[in-house]
Amino acid sequence: MTSVQPLSAKADTAQKTPYSPAALHDLVLLSLDDDQAQEVVSIPLEGKSSVADYMVIASGRSTRQVATMAQKLAERIKHGGFGHVRIEGLPAADWVLVDAGDVVIHLFRPEVRTFYNLERMWNFGDAGAA
Repeated sequence: MTSVQPLSAKADTAQKTPYSPAALHDLVLLSLDDDQAQEVVSIPLEGKSSVADYMVIASGRSTRQVATMAQKLAERIKHGGFGHVRIEGLPAADWVLVDAGDVVIHLFRPEVRTFYNLERMWNFGDAGAA
């Protein structure tokens, strides 16, 4: 059963090593919080998908904010020792995908996020999830 966790539920009791997926996930959440991302949700995928261990979805108020969040996130991940990331969609910045390997981040303008509704697709019909 997959659950969608709001940013406030980011406390993770799992053992974190400097380069673990959980440590990368925490870095992503902190970066998005620092950049004032809106409606941040985290979907744990470990054991449910081979795509990544976590999917994080967030909104920015404008294309400029979405692009800036993606660029800063890529820099922070690199400087954190997690390697380079792959970024798709940066020129338009309506929907930017940041692939950090164990964590995949989708950054949207609110209207685009509503249209694609990734939370519902990856939620697999859990009751009570956002």
